[in-house]
Amino acid sequence: MRTDLHRNPDHQLIDHRLAAVRNLGILAHVDAGKTTVTERILYATGTTHRRGEVHDGTTVTDFDPQERDRGITIFAAAVSCAWDGHRINLIDTPGHVDFADEVERSLRVLDGAIAVFDAVAGVEPQSESVWRQADRYGVPRIAFVNKLDRAGADLDTAVDSIRRRLHPSPLVVQMPIGAQDGFTGVVDLLRMRSLVWADGADTPEEGPVPDALREDALRRRALLEEAVAELHAGALEEFCAGSGLGERTLGGALRDLTRSGEGVVVLCGSAYRNRGIEPLLDAVVAYLPSPLDVPPVRGAGDGGEQERAADPRAPFAALAFKVSAAATGRLTYLRIYSGTLRKGETVLDATTRRTERIARILRVRADRHAELDVAVAGDIVAVAGPKAARAGSTLCAPGRPVVLEPPVAAEPVVSVAVEARASTDTDRVVAALARLAEEDPSLVLRSDPETGQTLLSGMGELHLEVAVEKVRRAHGLDVNVGRPRVTYRETVARGVVGRVYRHVKQDGGAGQFAHVVLDVEPLEAAGGDDAASGFEFRSAVVGGRVPQEYVRAVEAGCRDALAEGPLGGHAVTGLRVVLTDGGTHPKDSSEMAFRTAGRLGLREALRACAMTLLEPVAEVTVTVPEDALGSVLGDLASRRGRVFGSTARPGVTAVDATVPLVELFGYATRLRSRTQGRGVFTARPAGYAPAPQSPGTAER
Repeated sequence: MRTDLHRNPDHQLIDHRLAAVRNLGILAHVDAGKTTVTERILYATGTTHRRGEVHDGTTVTDFDPQERDRGITIFAAAVSCAWDGHRINLIDTPGHVDFADEVERSLRVLDGAIAVFDAVAGVEPQSESVWRQADRYGVPRIAFVNKLDRAGADLDTAVDSIRRRLHPSPLVVQMPIGAQDGFTGVVDLLRMRSLVWADGADTPEEGPVPDALREDALRRRALLEEAVAELHAGALEEFCAGSGLGERTLGGALRDLTRSGEGVVVLCGSAYRNRGIEPLLDAVVAYLPSPLDVPPVRGAGDGGEQERAADPRAPFAALAFKVSAAATGRLTYLRIYSGTLRKGETVLDATTRRTERIARILRVRADRHAELDVAVAGDIVAVAGPKAARAGSTLCAPGRPVVLEPPVAAEPVVSVAVEARASTDTDRVVAALARLAEEDPSLVLRSDPETGQTLLSGMGELHLEVAVEKVRRAHGLDVNVGRPRVTYRETVARGVVGRVYRHVKQDGGAGQFAHVVLDVEPLEAAGGDDAASGFEFRSAVVGGRVPQEYVRAVEAGCRDALAEGPLGGHAVTGLRVVLTDGGTHPKDSSEMAFRTAGRLGLREALRACAMTLLEPVAEVTVTVPEDALGSVLGDLASRRGRVFGSTARPGVTAVDATVPLVELFGYATRLRSRTQGRGVFTARPAGYAPAPQSPGTAER
């Protein structure tokens, strides 16, 4: 069918088919029921023939073994289904804060979203976070208040929390029939009808509004009309005429307000009991935009900024938003913004300027795939063949290069040290971790040049735990995981003057002789601004008592001595060494002898100095809700943090502080627990500061 579309470039036919595409995501806090909503959508559309359950590990989208073991969504999963003549490309996104980067990458390529809320809890912390992410990309949303069959469920309370905490204009188009265990259906306020699901029924029975609910339904319909009229000029004109809003006017206004982001249509139901899914799908088709309804994508081309409209006849342009290793090989997930892609074609990775061949095109249904010969603008597909494409890469026509804006990459906040349990597996472990970092840009792999540890950084402790477990399961490798070692430094608190060292060695043949006199002082005492700013050497020798070539050798020897300090063998920094005097031997002096004298002489001098241990510190910015500020400040104080500034913004406060790096391990998890997941922080290295004094490491 897609091939015929390309051969017959009839504009009306193309527009009609693109208008029948919806690219949307499911967004929610963990355990709000979004995976169950996705499963019921697949069941209602006939894509699956049995209802998958999260607690049974039988869901289509949570197909990874870890997702089934943990009962949560970890990886964004794409599925495709059809409803009422429309193609729906759906992405089930994670709800846990550690996997927010998966949500970010998905939102970059979506045209709309369903935000799922728990009818008991209302807006939860991660609901708020994903809502803000969708705001950044301007993604239109409809809301689904789920779990109305639970004890304590209340639609009005949930809607009020949406209004207060997310600040949209909720437009409630349904009301529940029954409450808690007695929830059986909904009243459609647009068509003023009831939809009731009998026990075990897959489809609702349509009927009139029950007499007991008619008065409340009319009141709610009037409130809906008033809310729409306040926001939509066309609806206001009809509303002011005194006859209220007709079904057609109201539906058109709801569509306009949803797509502009001025309003959010709210529906309700119970996904677990399969109640409310068909009206939700109708709302997706009626209110959320097609690829034709969103502005053309913009990118940087050879001639400046370019626009690419959703047109199969335009030059090909697609954005890679996910890369994964599957049984079928390496798959790159694409959102095609313009043009047509055929199997076997060569495309350009505009990010790396490398050409890639498209070996296969796949319509995705989680871990299952259907092969396609061609994909067109508006499609979300997976392709096999590209070897170097990463999440955020732009694939385009070689003759019309363009670079689309990639998703915003999150900065990692937690690190762990990873090493192979068997030394023979070290290279395999590093290679496996590198492949994981290719698939997930929020994972960063690096080697600490000072400690030699392999460090894996990510968005949270669960994020890293999942990554390491994937290495264990997928590659059969045993790995040890531990806290990264902190690299300490030592510095001079109080120096010494006139420290004499004579290096004499005679063991037959030419001997070694070098005589040096050293002064050692802290750099800050000599006018430096930072006690950890480095090392400085100078010579104050007069009369040529130490030739210049030997002076350079003494400096080299002193630098050698800085590798290990007297407190704990840490590198020494923040000092100045002055060579004040010395002596030579006519035959036995040499550069080697003076280098040795410099090294051993400075070591002796440092043992005589008062030394201070330095620890690495980070400058952090912690953004927290106002109601959690006191708790967060207390926690920073307990971590030896020093607050040096704060900035108040509506509803939140950003606190700036310096905190010892060793105290930041585990901070991401603690911050989330103290702020109900709403607090975030960034950290930047800020040099070194004196560590607390303890026996054996304090000034001597």
